[in-house]
Amino acid sequence: MARLEVGDRAPDFSATTYDGNKIGLADFLGKRALVLFFYPRDGTPICTKEACAFRDSYEQFVDAGADVIGVSGDTEESHRTFARQYKLSFPLISDVDGSLRKAFAVPKTMGLFPGRVTYVVDQEGIIRQIFSAQFASDEHVREALIAVGAARKSSQ
Repeated sequence: MARLEVGDRAPDFSATTYDGNKIGLADFLGKRALVLFFYPRDGTPICTKEACAFRDSYEQFVDAGADVIGVSGDTEESHRTFARQYKLSFPLISDVDGSLRKAFAVPKTMGLFPGRVTYVVDQEGIIRQIFSAQFASDEHVREALIAVGAARKSSQ
């Protein structure tokens, strides 16, 4: 699995959200930045805290010109339940086969657990931030907001 770096072109992807909508990188190119956060599992304490932190900051991302998408290996039904329970304002992608995680080279933690990594991709499809921290869920949101703001300033 080739590691992605800041400055690399984000891998193209096409996926289906838990509510059945097709979504892909091409939907954002030339329009909006994208914050793609990979998390281990719906409903676990740290993952719930992270998803709720993205939810609570969602308007800040939208105002800064970015959309947010969460990705885990959970099923669409699990995502539907998770999103409804916590009133998540952004789509979740079910990556049951791990293909999206593999495309973005998201490593496993301790070789066992799905990693927690956030990517900020600008309107041109270039990765502007990669933040990886398994237990610092709030930091993912803070780092992504900083990166989205910096990317917006550099494109103006």
